[in-house]
Amino acid sequence: MNVNQQKNKVGVREVAELAKVSVATVSRVLNGSSNVDPSTQRIVLDAAAKLDIDVFQRNKTKALAFLLGNRAMLHPFHSRILLGAEAHCAAYGWDMVFLSFNYSPQVSWKELHLPKVIQRRDTVRAMILAGTNSTNLFELLDHKGITFAVLGNTVVGDLEVLKDQDAVFSDDVQGGNDMTRYLIGLGHRNIGFVGNVRLPRFARSFAGYRRAMDEANLPQRLNSPGSEDDAEIGYIGAKSLLTQDNSVTAILAGNDRTAHGIYKALRDCGLRVPADISVAGCDDTVGQWLHPSLTTNREFPEQVGQQLVELVLNRIAKHDLPPQHVTLPTEFVKRDSCRSIPVLKETAADASLYEVNTAQ
Repeated sequence: MNVNQQKNKVGVREVAELAKVSVATVSRVLNGSSNVDPSTQRIVLDAAAKLDIDVFQRNKTKALAFLLGNRAMLHPFHSRILLGAEAHCAAYGWDMVFLSFNYSPQVSWKELHLPKVIQRRDTVRAMILAGTNSTNLFELLDHKGITFAVLGNTVVGDLEVLKDQDAVFSDDVQGGNDMTRYLIGLGHRNIGFVGNVRLPRFARSFAGYRRAMDEANLPQRLNSPGSEDDAEIGYIGAKSLLTQDNSVTAILAGNDRTAHGIYKALRDCGLRVPADISVAGCDDTVGQWLHPSLTTNREFPEQVGQQLVELVLNRIAKHDLPPQHVTLPTEFVKRDSCRSIPVLKETAADASLYEVNTAQ
């Protein structure tokens, strides 16, 4: 028996003694078996950490799984998150497995069935959760002792649970607020918001819009179609909004693809952007290709992907870290879809309060 083999064997035995479990149980944890109760796994990992022993030293697999939950596989924003995650994995010598997973947020975690590859720790060491996910999946992964980090912006359900999870956020709430303040600074007072606020990706932008409108003592004008198709939401929402209130001079779209639908609705109504109505977006996925080009808030999905990988690698290296949260800012991008309008004398002095620096 060589020296390295002897060290490995002694290490397993010492962990087993400290954890008060069998050597076979430690070996199963070491080899990535999913047939070990998560509480027992935790005891073994804690014992190994106290002994400064890497129980995964025999596990040569260096692969993460990118799980896209409940979203189209070619969605531009999440595709860019995947690209960023893959690049960061490659830089550290890790592989990435892509998986699509559709499930109901309404069922118990016990009724969810993960792809088998995820449950094999000798194949996948941790997971990146993108797309639209709900807390029942987190419960399942926690129960199985599977390491993961999640994109926080698109989580459905009780968001308090994210306090205990590793998560990355794009600050789209502040982005929605900045964009609304910019429109107010241009003189707009009748500003509508279009987006399905039952979906978290729209609800967060709307929260920023609502805060800015409340701070300016301006009435909110929300149209929230029930569709999950972004462009359809924009088309239906804009037409409905204008039918209800033809005084609207500007519309904030919950994302750029929704703004695309708004453009089409306005053209069908014989209205021009921005001569008749200004339009702004959020996320900068397709804004530069619209005509006129869309004023929007740029998010950084590749950086989101990199940060998600960074969090799970940190967690793999040190499983007892406190929950890790990262929030990435958005960038204001001024293009051609918004124009200034005259401001009433009694409000002109207040307009400067809501200006956004557009020199970027």
